[in-house]
Amino acid sequence: MSQMLHNEMTDIPWASLVPRYLVPIVPKRMGHYFTDVLIIGGGLAGMRAAQEIDPKLRTIILTKDKVEESNSTYAQGGIASVWDPEDRFDNHIQDTLVAGCDLCDERTVELVVREAPDRVAELIGWGTRFDQVDGALILGREGGHSHQRIIHALGDATGKEIMRAMIQHTRNLSNVEICEEAYTIDLLTYDGQCCGAVVSIQQRPPVLIWAKQTILCTGGCGQVFRESTNPRVATGDGHAIAFRAGALMRDMEFMQFHPTVLYIAGSSRTLITEAVRGEGAYLVDSHGYRFMKDYDPRLELAPRDVVSKSIVSQMEKTQSACVYLTLAHLDPNHVRQRFPGIAKVCQSFGLDITHDPIPVRPGAHYMIGGALVDDQARTSLPGLWAAGEVTSSGLHGANRLASNSLLEGLVYGAVAGRGASQAASQDPSVSLSVLPICYEPQPLDTQEIDLADIRNSVRSLMWRHVGVQRKAERLEEALQELIRYSSYVLSHRPSGIEGWELQNMLTVGLMMSQSALARTESRGVHLRTDHPKIDNENWRKHLAMQRSHA
Repeated sequence: MSQMLHNEMTDIPWASLVPRYLVPIVPKRMGHYFTDVLIIGGGLAGMRAAQEIDPKLRTIILTKDKVEESNSTYAQGGIASVWDPEDRFDNHIQDTLVAGCDLCDERTVELVVREAPDRVAELIGWGTRFDQVDGALILGREGGHSHQRIIHALGDATGKEIMRAMIQHTRNLSNVEICEEAYTIDLLTYDGQCCGAVVSIQQRPPVLIWAKQTILCTGGCGQVFRESTNPRVATGDGHAIAFRAGALMRDMEFMQFHPTVLYIAGSSRTLITEAVRGEGAYLVDSHGYRFMKDYDPRLELAPRDVVSKSIVSQMEKTQSACVYLTLAHLDPNHVRQRFPGIAKVCQSFGLDITHDPIPVRPGAHYMIGGALVDDQARTSLPGLWAAGEVTSSGLHGANRLASNSLLEGLVYGAVAGRGASQAASQDPSVSLSVLPICYEPQPLDTQEIDLADIRNSVRSLMWRHVGVQRKAERLEEALQELIRYSSYVLSHRPSGIEGWELQNMLTVGLMMSQSALARTESRGVHLRTDHPKIDNENWRKHLAMQRSHA
């Protein structure tokens, strides 16, 4: 797979702690299922991939929870696409490259940006109801964009509407079976090739699902951090299973922190979409001071990494737990109509967004790094394709431009689906043979582990030491603490979804911390306070890691 920039391999001193499989694989004692194409993940990327599979091929989509429960569903802002006649592809490409801080793959950016209008038109044809006025799509603007190009639905519930239409359209495909509450424990590999997955369906004993081709679309890993916009299911399962299977992982230091997450002590964290600032909201500190002018001439419409860092700096200056978004200077009727979902959530805490300041602070939002894919959505592991947030495609570089995430899921989902369909169609075998894999159970320590306590400790540790601001001393401490947790959690091998999630979160945390410690510069979403400047001479390259194939 050729890439524009060099991929430098990172040492993995803790690799021996990570088991190949989280459960024993004993084929003679397990149930077996067979399919042509297996899609792991039912978000936008997975659903879009399914549309491309040849109707003659049997396809199974596995979703960890109910099919509606994915990061895609919770996306508020919209999809970025050149639609206005005054906008140009070159403008969108340039905005993406600037946000990516010299680490984007230009070919990937051009591919995604140029396909955007066609992918949006498909969504409309499949029943997605985007917001319109007099038959024309309403175009918004968000941080880092030079033009109005954000297409949204239901005001601030774009993902919900897109997924409604996509799920309905996918259910009508006769060759596609959606299997809900199916937890993917690991990828099956044999002789260096992906052959399907180990899956627990509705918390029953694990079974083996054999597939000619597998597409990984599991989404993100925001739940690794205490403060996150991600739903409960986003525990980095796809990142961890890809790593354990031997796929090349890249850019794991680049977690994007959304600047504005509703901060009310004791409540769940709720994203306050960037579109709020796009409509003209101000950021003010605890003294009511509009502080962004002190950090960037683009004010509230600076890219997310800039705004997040600015908020953290202002919180430190004022010794405050948060800053505030204010829309009091905007037309209240427009605000309520444009952001009905946010208005409803805030109202439940006694806040009227038309005049009350909204308390916000950054939270983990989008994982830029993941399994390396080429422009055909192929990973380094034969038989495994991937799309969406679980990948490192080169689109986002070191910082994702707002509303490019749903777009990436659409474009790469389609590319992955086409490639997997063609590969599966060319496989001459009528059925798959059971391969001679045998991973015998190991004696386990029966001492009980408080999984919830360790999970909370890991999330707090990641937020304190691998959050918006990083430095070597804290990253070293995080890495050693994660190794300590892993040394007994991974050896105990806890079973069940809670146990498997914890093992995955530890693995993802190790990858993130190791990569963040290795990159001794600040670039995009990665801020090293002990190395505060971009270092293009030494660090205009990607960091990658890979364990041996099994």
